[in-house]
Amino acid sequence: MDYSLLFYIIAALVVVLGGGFGLRTLQRRREQLPPAPTRPEISASTEPQEAEPEPASQYETPESLPGRMQRLRSRLAGSGSFGRTVLAVLSRGDLSEADWEEIEDSLLTADLGLEVSTELMDKLRTQLKVLDTSDPATAKQVLRQQLLELVGPDMDRSLNLEPTQGTNGEPAPAAILMVGVNGTGKTTTCGKLARVLVAQDKQVLMGAADTFRAAAAEQLTTWGQRVGVEVVRSDKEGADPASVAFDAIKQGQAAGVDVVLVDTAGRLQNKAGLMDELGKIKRVMEKIAPVGEILLVLDATTGQNGMRQAQVFSEAVGVSGIVLTKLDGTAKGGVLAALASSRPIPVRYIGVGEKIDDLRPFDARAFVDALIDN
Repeated sequence: MDYSLLFYIIAALVVVLGGGFGLRTLQRRREQLPPAPTRPEISASTEPQEAEPEPASQYETPESLPGRMQRLRSRLAGSGSFGRTVLAVLSRGDLSEADWEEIEDSLLTADLGLEVSTELMDKLRTQLKVLDTSDPATAKQVLRQQLLELVGPDMDRSLNLEPTQGTNGEPAPAAILMVGVNGTGKTTTCGKLARVLVAQDKQVLMGAADTFRAAAAEQLTTWGQRVGVEVVRSDKEGADPASVAFDAIKQGQAAGVDVVLVDTAGRLQNKAGLMDELGKIKRVMEKIAPVGEILLVLDATTGQNGMRQAQVFSEAVGVSGIVLTKLDGTAKGGVLAALASSRPIPVRYIGVGEKIDDLRPFDARAFVDALIDN
């Protein structure tokens, strides 16, 4: 036998079989490997691609403090006409009775009211007579000081937001009841106040107890969505407002929120039945927890009528504070000075515009400066 031929045949078989085995092994290894990453398509444009925008925040964020203060001063400045008028007369020197009558007319026209105007006039005349000066700068300083004393710059105007104890012995939220006549902007003010409190890191819940105006609950719900606050409302139009207020306080206590704001329907101060209903709402709320604040929302454009509203609502439910809205809609501004002087009901907040951050704590010094510096 030719062994050399046999050797070549065996070697050929080894090569063929070995190669097939290697190919099958390589195929199995390739099947086990993860798929190769696909190459991204190259845009025909040579400009760099913009990054995906960040998702918008679910709720609107508060405006920066400097921006709020600047707009506050500009809104208040619009109410400064009577301050400029009074200063112009005081700067004449050697004032006659006709000059003092002009000053009094300016004060009355600016809605300060007779009582407040008379008080301010008497103090101005006395102080300027003591100083025996006609210097405009001195007259301005005297007017500023008298206005400050009138509005009480050191008066505590902060809300009572301390947690309370419920009738069941459990912790309860601070309760705020919003009241006022029709058209003052109570529902909007309620939403804006909720925003102010949320910015102070308070957990807030709102109750839509205005069950007679069809759009009131929907409007308050929209505000709740804007500021991130839950709203308790009734699905039935014309439901008992006291029941809605009760449910709001009850749910607020169960949820452990800090503050419950209850919006109520507007009512004329001369309607005894509607005013009695406010008393009922308050009593029903206090079955769960005491009502710490009753805020009367007044329209600045109504002038001295606001003083009467403050008196009647205070007699009915014990108003603890005033929110003066639409201050940007009047060039008078004197009603704010008159209201601020009507102790012991403090002006706590003022509305100086339609924007979400246009409800601001009342700053007596900023207000007086705006009256006489613009």
